[in-house]
Amino acid sequence: MTEWNAGAYNRLNNPMQSWGEAIVAELPLRGDETALDLGCGSGRLTEFLLRRLPRGRVIAIDRSANMLAAAREHLESEFDGRVSYVQRSIDAIDMQQVADLAFSNAAFHWIEDHPRLFRAIFCSLKPGGWLVAQCGGGPNIARVRQRARVLMTSEPFRPFFGDWSGPWEFASPELTTERLSAAGFVDVETSQFEAPVQLGSREETFDFFEHVILGSHLERIPDPLLRKQFVESMTEQSAADDPPFRQDYWRVNLRARRPDA
Repeated sequence: MTEWNAGAYNRLNNPMQSWGEAIVAELPLRGDETALDLGCGSGRLTEFLLRRLPRGRVIAIDRSANMLAAAREHLESEFDGRVSYVQRSIDAIDMQQVADLAFSNAAFHWIEDHPRLFRAIFCSLKPGGWLVAQCGGGPNIARVRQRARVLMTSEPFRPFFGDWSGPWEFASPELTTERLSAAGFVDVETSQFEAPVQLGSREETFDFFEHVILGSHLERIPDPLLRKQFVESMTEQSAADDPPFRQDYWRVNLRARRPDA
């Protein structure tokens, strides 16, 4: 999905925001570093990163023009001059040794080619620079994926999906370690933890599916009524779970360093 509804994402992304804030709070920073925020979204977490960098700067990168516009609006009044904005897919960044830190939250799983992603990040870091990130991994949203696959292969949705399996790469910690090492990183650490998200109602779940999880699926369905039908089916299945509306999120933490020169 190339474009996001920034307003809806701000309304719905509290779990991702909370996970990201916890990571930023623990970053070992001097305060004068240059950091990449890879998949910066609407800039709410970028703000927390900037507060940890009172003498530093952030390069905010996102492929969604809507998200970058929202980030600029959110940040410029307080942090003008300390943030650069780049519209690009994070696996296609073309930067050479510009950053002391590459940070990302809830973005890597939207990139299908993780080896390419990690090579690009490696090149962007200065010698000794760190990559610290969290993303979905392993069995993340397994129920959603299974149910979406069934819908995608059934009528009236089958013609819109072909052999497309989905937009995500939910790699295990072990595979992520292998890929980071292959890209040249050292001091690689990865781990996985369960982080279920409890939504409160049919309305909230429909909103969450439409604007956070299933946007790439809905982009492939041209008919608005069929898009609504797709989300309604997913929502009703979630309502029948025990407990209802709980989403089975799993997160992978990763940390790695570009070797010193």
